[in-house]
Amino acid sequence: MIRNLLIIGTAVAALSAPAMAATTFYATMDAASKKCSVSETKPDGKTIMMIGKAGFKTKAKAEAAIKADKSCAA
Repeated sequence: MIRNLLIIGTAVAALSAPAMAATTFYATMDAASKKCSVSETKPDGKTIMMIGKAGFKTKAKAEAAIKADKSCAA
């Protein structure tokens, strides 16, 4: 009985882990070159700056933030 519960619990945890690992996208700008890009890692704030105050749930929203920002180099 306990063995079956452990197997079921492990299976549920393994299947639900990818759903819980939500990806956050960041609109970033290189401080030196002013080139903007989308990144999945949070920028350090020194050499790579974050555009906006928070991350975005989709890559498309991060790209839209870059297009709306006037400080990004063409």
